Amino acid sequence: MKIGLISDTHGHLDPRIAVLFAGVEHILHAGDIGDESLLATLRAVAPVTAVLGNTDRGLRDQGFRDMERRTLGGKTFLLLHTGRPSDLTEDVRRMIFAGGKPNMVVFGHTHHPEQIVENGVMFVNPGSASRPRMHRPPTVAIAEIHPDGRLEVRWLKLG
Repeated sequence: MKIGLISDTHGHLDPRIAVLFAGVEHILHAGDIGDESLLATLRAVAPVTAVLGNTDRGLRDQGFRDMERRTLGGKTFLLLHTGRPSDLTEDVRRMIFAGGKPNMVVFGHTHHPEQIVENGVMFVNPGSASRPRMHRPPTVAIAEIHPDGRLEVRWLKLG
């Protein structure tokens, strides 16, 4: 199973994303969406789960939340905007691990693609799909659940 990972679109969806995400079975958007119409475009590719980012205040009234938990392909994904392990408050840590430890935490906010493993949990930031920092190209990522249960992530550059 392939899952598209995206964050920090800030209202801009590069048309190449639909091509890069062709064949994914679900898309996880880790916040700073911009507006709901962007998610409608992504939904034409695959079902979407999205959370609020720090710039998404207007979307709260549309039912979006700060954190979502999804089971896809037998793996548990936790989605939140600010999720780098070193930046988590104790309250957020308790919420992440309440109800069972996730296999992957997908986060955004830093605009920096990265993967960190802490206490057996993979933390993945797909980077920014629209406004990268430090002269990096915009990126998205694909998480793949292999038949043997292995979870692997690869980043795709947009620029």
